[in-house]
Amino acid sequence: MRCVALISAFGNRARHSIVSAIPEAMGAAELIPPDIMADYPGFPPLTGLPTPGRLKRIADAMRGYDLILTYNWGAMDAVMGHTLYADVMRLPPLVHHEDGFNEDEATRLKWRRNFYRKFALGRAAALVVPSRRLEDIALNIWQQPRARVHRIANGIDVAAYAVKPPRDTLSGLLKHEGEYWIGTLAGLRKVKNLPLLVRCAAKLPDEWQLVIFGKGPEREAILAEAAACGIEHRVHLPGFAEKPAEVIGLFDIFALSSKSEQFPISVVEAMAAGLPVAAPDVGDVKAMLAEENRAYVAPAEDRDALARKLEELSRDGELRAKLGAANRACAMAQYGESRMVDRYRSLYSGLIRGTRL
Repeated sequence: MRCVALISAFGNRARHSIVSAIPEAMGAAELIPPDIMADYPGFPPLTGLPTPGRLKRIADAMRGYDLILTYNWGAMDAVMGHTLYADVMRLPPLVHHEDGFNEDEATRLKWRRNFYRKFALGRAAALVVPSRRLEDIALNIWQQPRARVHRIANGIDVAAYAVKPPRDTLSGLLKHEGEYWIGTLAGLRKVKNLPLLVRCAAKLPDEWQLVIFGKGPEREAILAEAAACGIEHRVHLPGFAEKPAEVIGLFDIFALSSKSEQFPISVVEAMAAGLPVAAPDVGDVKAMLAEENRAYVAPAEDRDALARKLEELSRDGELRAKLGAANRACAMAQYGESRMVDRYRSLYSGLIRGTRL
């Protein structure tokens, strides 16, 4: 979603060629404005053994561009190919972006990946991270030079979240009078630990519904947990929220249950919508929130703490309103989209000679 926001902001001052490590997962492409020049070139697979021949084919496919942008572990072979062949092939500069970790590195980083990243990033022009924790990892574990590492907080169009949506906004799901929603926006993946959120919701009164926007392989596991807890009638999975600003304001509490996060845009969206947030203490989540809301960030190792935080928020409407107002003020001051776009524009433009995005 951040990539789509940047493409939209830069517009046709650049042509955008997009390659996915998972070619069948291209849903975000639908959100790129149709008048923007974007294409999806044939490209060597980004997965496979990192043999010299394969890495050379990936590097060869990078010729002819002005700037290469890579994202997360799934693109690390492309980063390595660039480092190995940049000089001989006269490749354009490369900026790598790291946003966080999946289930396999949620609690502990893999030393082999750390070793590979350390050397693959050897010729990167810049490494961009959104969170303080990732910045620390980049500097001290991946041993990247200070000048290469840029921390750029994710930003959104805060103003778009100011208006509460009507209760009947969603097709097939109505928010009834006297009903309250705990909500989240998340990919339905194991690292998001969404069955935990179901168990937390099961401890709340019947007027509290759990609404999870997102798509992914854990959908059936979430529904199974709801059935096991006897609250299948209070758990709703409407699918992917294409326009979060039009739905997130239906929530009364925004909740995360993730085992690993860094700087989740969904938390910024919740803050912009004036919502209180309950979450485990992962990544930069606690530091992102208004000071008043930080008491409702639960210790990550305490399995019951999140449920207690949600119960406390569910009992006090005035408290929810107070925390929500503080979060919105914080989002307006710190997480505007224009601020984020300007920092990326400055970084990218500085690496493309004679071009101002």
